Amino acid sequence: MARFRWPVLVAAIVAVVAAGVWGMGVFGQLSEGGYNDPGAESSRAAEVVRTYLGAQGGDLIAVYRPDSGTVDDAELGRTIEAQLHGLPTSAVTAVTGYWPGKQPQYAAADRGSAVAVITLAGEDDGAKLSSYRKVADDFAVPGATVQLAGAAPLNDASAARSTDDLATAEAISLPIVLVLLLFIFGSLVAAALPVLVGGCAVLGSLGVLHAIADSHDVNSFAVNVASLLGLGMAIDYGLFTVGRFREEQDAGRTPAQAVARTVATAGRTVLFSASLLMIALAGLLLFPQGFLKSLAYGGLAAVALAALLSLTLLPALLAILGPRVDKLPVRLPHRASRNRWERLAGAVLRRPVLVALPIVAGLLVLAAPISGVHFGENDERVLPAGDPARQAVTALKTDFPALSSAGVLVVLRGEDDAAPGADGTAAFAQRIAKVPGVAAVTPAGAGGPVVTWTATLRDKDPFSTSARDAVRSLRDLRPPLDATLLVGGTTARNVDSLTAIGNRLPLMIALLAGATLVLMFLAFGSVLLPVKAVLMSALSLSATFGILVWIFQDGHGAGLLSITPAPLEAGIVVLMAAVVFGLSTDYEVFLLSRMVEARTRGASTAEAVTTGLTRTGRVISAAALLLIVVTGAFALSSVTTMRFVGIGMIIALLLDATVVRMLLVPAVLRLLGDAAWWAPGPLKRLQQRAGLAEYDSPAAAAAFPAGGGGDAVGAGSQDPFSARSGSAGGSSASSFSAGAFSPDAMQDAARRGPQGWPAADTGLLRAPLTPEYLPAPPGSLPPTAPSPGRELPVAGAAPMPELPFAGWAPRPGPARIVIDQQPSGRETRELEGRRRLALPAGPDSSTTAGPRADHGSATTGRDGRHRWDTDATREFRRVEDDGQPTD
Repeated sequence: MARFRWPVLVAAIVAVVAAGVWGMGVFGQLSEGGYNDPGAESSRAAEVVRTYLGAQGGDLIAVYRPDSGTVDDAELGRTIEAQLHGLPTSAVTAVTGYWPGKQPQYAAADRGSAVAVITLAGEDDGAKLSSYRKVADDFAVPGATVQLAGAAPLNDASAARSTDDLATAEAISLPIVLVLLLFIFGSLVAAALPVLVGGCAVLGSLGVLHAIADSHDVNSFAVNVASLLGLGMAIDYGLFTVGRFREEQDAGRTPAQAVARTVATAGRTVLFSASLLMIALAGLLLFPQGFLKSLAYGGLAAVALAALLSLTLLPALLAILGPRVDKLPVRLPHRASRNRWERLAGAVLRRPVLVALPIVAGLLVLAAPISGVHFGENDERVLPAGDPARQAVTALKTDFPALSSAGVLVVLRGEDDAAPGADGTAAFAQRIAKVPGVAAVTPAGAGGPVVTWTATLRDKDPFSTSARDAVRSLRDLRPPLDATLLVGGTTARNVDSLTAIGNRLPLMIALLAGATLVLMFLAFGSVLLPVKAVLMSALSLSATFGILVWIFQDGHGAGLLSITPAPLEAGIVVLMAAVVFGLSTDYEVFLLSRMVEARTRGASTAEAVTTGLTRTGRVISAAALLLIVVTGAFALSSVTTMRFVGIGMIIALLLDATVVRMLLVPAVLRLLGDAAWWAPGPLKRLQQRAGLAEYDSPAAAAAFPAGGGGDAVGAGSQDPFSARSGSAGGSSASSFSAGAFSPDAMQDAARRGPQGWPAADTGLLRAPLTPEYLPAPPGSLPPTAPSPGRELPVAGAAPMPELPFAGWAPRPGPARIVIDQQPSGRETRELEGRRRLALPAGPDSSTTAGPRADHGSATTGRDGRHRWDTDATREFRRVEDDGQPTD
């Protein structure tokens, strides 16, 4: 990657710009429909009516309210008739209503309002929406107030608000994300890289959606999903990738070596994580609804491009920048060390039962409201109470229930395209009226072989249990012998949609669980770890949806959030399930990868858990916080659907990244003990041959030796078990894989500072367990500095000796001690934007490095007078140029 950094950079920029420019055209091709199962009975009923009776009203309903008098005013009637007659035929195909024939069903009982039902031109929701926008401003008449209700005004208002809210969310979240990245990286350049990749992923996603929209219906919400996941996941992957690159540069590697190492390690994790999330999103393609397929298109495009750009564009930029990635440093307040994560791990491991039981019980309590969940479709309640489209629909439901969504369409189609017999249809209408839950039956039209009625339900909520029961009862009616019965309408569509989702949901669950179990086993080589991951994700997901039901359906806190309680939209719930499950496994991968790495090197279960939490706690917390900002901005939307996604993501990320991953997972692993890592022999050998492990073997690590300037001792946690002297510049660099350490093998070490240093407290050094990875004790190295290029001998299995203490390196991370072989004497060097401790070199100077695998670096050496060591797990003090420590 580093070798082809410029061609990769140019190709990526050209591709992203081209995709973004072309992708802007997608906004003119988006639809607002796709919520129905095209093969369901309700869809067939609508198709039969459209074929034989033409497009039916309801696309647009204009409600006229005279400022004075009644709708029977002659002058007002002539004005309205002229207005309706003048509507362009390119946008309006039919108009029925109170004028000119004054049909009573189109006027309120007190004649205070009347309606005109307009059929809009277009075969689908997108075309009808375009037609509506052509005539939306043509209904104003003097002397009356006009409200526009129906599907088209609702879709238009929802789309407009969603677009504006998306722009607002991005304008709010991006600056906050950039500030947070500044705190995380301490450099403006490093902080800007993940945001840049996220923007490119969003632009590229628009191009993909445009290509798909040329041949498939794409719902407008797909753009929101692409923006959310493209930006969020690119920042997530960028955080991991840039952090690893800086770590590799701190290990003494050249930019080219650091990029290769980063792609081989962090890149593998990014690819694995993106694969799991994409599998979860691909599950949406199993459902027949075009809306869910659209969400899958947007999500898959965004995640795939976020991962692809994190593996191509981002490494190319890192290779070009090199140490300049730390340019434009920002002075930040003091940051806590990894000791807090070690303390947290220790507290959990000491009392795993007391930690696990209350958490599991609490999550189950939070999940309890799921038992009363009700599903519906998006209706006027997704809009704010003051929105004109919502107010119009509310008025329509009150004054004209037969024209509102509370009606059920009942269709009889005669056999062999012959009209059903008159006697049979009359008797059948009487049977419709006797169905429980039906308040009234009115003819809706007849023509050719089709006769239709509108059954008005007693329950005005079309998504209530009684409304769905009424639809099922209507479908159970036996039609006349010469006809076929079809039941459609809003409630019937809801019943069919839930049935379709219910039929495909087990297949999606099997796909998600099966893929997660297989891939995580191939990555970690354990039978129980994947099972635990699936169960933990399911528990976290259940608690999240329980809270969402409690808020959005049951109405707790609805006034505070300015939302109207309503049944949950099933499609959005399925989307949330896929995304949250994918993100949960994402964090599980980050956490378990370090644990399994430590376990492979000989650590006990307790130490492996401590290793994972210490090494990934900050990364997972930072990633979750950034994603909360990106997705949480949707919680400010005025559209309830977007607010549901934003609040749901906040809840899910808070629960999963803190309570579940940081507390429950370590506690459960402690309870499982060694069984957590077990797999049958044949499966273990299969996993080893598959080569999907997230940790590095010594052989793999040896392919990326530390090098370059050779002016630092110590390297990252994955360095080979070897020592190599530095370049001809006169300095030396040595690195050793410290391996795994066990709390049971820790030994006291009196830490003494050299003259002029304040006394340090007594600490603990950890003796290694596995001889193969023992750090070299000082005595195993030559008494003088090696010549450049000389291989240093590796120590045997001797225990780690007591190491007197000299001082702390200036910042957390792998300890970096600079040994100056030049006559300049004692100094502190500024290297790659970080201050490092420098000790004077003497004729007896030698170094030994034992950078920790997962617990910190133990870097030791002597300068002729003192032996010293540093431990990267502690909070470091800054060292001034005169060698004196400061706070």
